[in-house]
Amino acid sequence: MLIPLFKYLESFGFPGAQMFNYISFRSAMAVIFALLFSTIAGKKIIYMLQRQQIGEEIRDLGLEGQMQKKGTPTMGGLLIIASILLPTLLFAKLDNIYIVLMIITTIWLGLIGFADDYIKVFLKDKEGLAGKFKIIGQVSLGIIVATTLYLSHDVTIKEKIYDDRGRAKTESLVNPETGKKEAHYMTKEMKTTRTTIPFVKSHEFDYKWMLWFLGDQAEKWAWLLYGIVAIFIITAVSNGANLTDGLDGLATGASAISGATLGVFAYLGGNMIYAGYLNIMYIPYSGELTVFMSAFIGACIGFLWYNSYPAQVFMGDTGSLTLGGILAVFAIIIRKEILIPLLCGIFLVENLSVIIQVAYFKYTKRKFGEGRRVFLMSPLHHHFQKKGFPEAKIVTRFWIVGIILAVLTIATLKMR
Repeated sequence: MLIPLFKYLESFGFPGAQMFNYISFRSAMAVIFALLFSTIAGKKIIYMLQRQQIGEEIRDLGLEGQMQKKGTPTMGGLLIIASILLPTLLFAKLDNIYIVLMIITTIWLGLIGFADDYIKVFLKDKEGLAGKFKIIGQVSLGIIVATTLYLSHDVTIKEKIYDDRGRAKTESLVNPETGKKEAHYMTKEMKTTRTTIPFVKSHEFDYKWMLWFLGDQAEKWAWLLYGIVAIFIITAVSNGANLTDGLDGLATGASAISGATLGVFAYLGGNMIYAGYLNIMYIPYSGELTVFMSAFIGACIGFLWYNSYPAQVFMGDTGSLTLGGILAVFAIIIRKEILIPLLCGIFLVENLSVIIQVAYFKYTKRKFGEGRRVFLMSPLHHHFQKKGFPEAKIVTRFWIVGIILAVLTIATLKMR
């Protein structure tokens, strides 16, 4: 919303108005605004939730310090969502298709999570929204994202043009950040199902390669496969974040770390200079996503002010489903979805621990007549709680693992 205003002021030579032309400046403003808004508004929202008696219902699982959390305000995800959307609306280009998709994702999953929390808190139904309705909502979002990426003419990549000798052609272009002419690789714009794959020389993978047996029809049907992958990733990561949200600050911190990493990829992949230097996929207009992710990071850190141990507020499904879904859709848009298992390894392990626990319990009950467990409790963070580790130590160590995974993910830029 502020961009047209400052463009107007720039036409009159207003000092500093041209700063809004730079993604780096608007990203900095977004993270600062989100951080300030979430920390300042957080206290008021917590007070409001307390007055409305919107407290968390705690089941006694025999975990240390668990019952002390009973009555802690929940649905704090509303604060996270507001802290993401407001800076995005103020500082991002709202005609950018990628920004529009991220806004839709935030609101869509926020509504699903809100419905779940509302049923738990106000209708006193501990089960919340039925799982099938959550899945339907997540699948629907996946269809919307995949269809938009397929149909929109603004969603393309640019690849280098080579001469007869196999050398990349170059041209002289003006760098919008510096105003100086610089040599760039000549590119052609194309619509494709290519994505980034780590640790290989070409650094790219095309979904149509999996459908080689269809011959000339492979490219057409690759979009269907792409949509299925998008649905799976959105559902898996969103639910993974939901499962991870079991200790104070765990999901919030892990999401901020993953988000910062994806923000780096968006900035590099959306900048022709950096993409050419690093020899990575150049996605026009995707650099604008850096503004959105900056707001996301600021919102997470600001919420962590109140959500760190001992938590004054919980995000609830309103926040956890939204955070995971945002990371998934963001990764799909910038074509880094194959990196998700590495980058969001915390969410993956939490998911797997539940799947393994349930599957092994059912198998042993059927075979031996008595269910047995692999972990003391699932998700995995509760296993360590059962072993006697303090909650704050578990959260901090999970964050450290998340940082290591983030560094490894960024290292894939050059590790080929």
